[in-house]
Amino acid sequence: MDLFYKDFNQRRYQMPHIFPNSSVKNRVIALTGLGTPKAFSAIISNVIPDIQLQANGQCFPLYLYEVNNTPTQQTPQGGLFDEPSTPTTTGYTRRDAITDAGLKHFTDFYQDQSISKEDLFYYIYGLLHSEEYKSKYADNLTKELPRIPRVKQLADFWAFSKAGRQLAELHINYETVTPYAVKFNCDLNTLKSDDFYVTQMKFAKGKNGEKHDKTSVVYNSKITLTGIPLQAYDYVVNGKPALEWVIERQAVSTHKDSGIINDANDWANETMHNPRYPLELFQRVITVSLETLKIVNGLPKLEIE
Repeated sequence: MDLFYKDFNQRRYQMPHIFPNSSVKNRVIALTGLGTPKAFSAIISNVIPDIQLQANGQCFPLYLYEVNNTPTQQTPQGGLFDEPSTPTTTGYTRRDAITDAGLKHFTDFYQDQSISKEDLFYYIYGLLHSEEYKSKYADNLTKELPRIPRVKQLADFWAFSKAGRQLAELHINYETVTPYAVKFNCDLNTLKSDDFYVTQMKFAKGKNGEKHDKTSVVYNSKITLTGIPLQAYDYVVNGKPALEWVIERQAVSTHKDSGIINDANDWANETMHNPRYPLELFQRVITVSLETLKIVNGLPKLEIE
């Protein structure tokens, strides 16, 4: 079954070759689009992303899929050095999005034939999280797609690749990480399901003249979180701390033109079957933010050839 039909969805771009249906597995690195005032960032996804996951974003996949035995189907043009496609049991043929020539550019330099295209994919994800890389090429990243340099040392290549894998697992599985142990103003176990209904989270009032106290978030009239590490707000995706995206989107809002109500509690109850989902998501994203920063701060110094 198609995930989205061309008759109802405009501008699918290359997504039919990246996520053609729900049975195929893939990962894409989504980048901030060109010309946006937002600072460059990268995030990985294993499902179809909205174009505004990153502002006017572009995605680069691990795999590409072509329909089997359908000569009239328009398929992506392969590169001169592409390796043979791998048959799948999903009705599609899978091939690597990274070409043989792209891989050879790295294996020849490092004289290490054990490097795989998957290793290179995660090397790229790790490199794009390097604060040194983003700072060094900040001007370029506002007007052109990122270029992927070769770091001087093989050991650093593997360090970036390992970090990229760790970041990918963390960012894709954000809904299953351990929630950060904040403090609450109440005993959650004594609350009923309806007590977890959220309309709009907000920061607590600041002290000593400060407008907000970001270490404390008022979830609703019954629940307030405290003990949130300020460092967690340093993890920024698409121009805003990941935690602030949760505060903004896990809410109830009404579209001003259509009058359609978007209620995060409906998703929590009907899809996740967990009325605590918005609250636990906030706690999980604290964990994701802190762990991301730990990995990023452990990246090697950027020394390129």
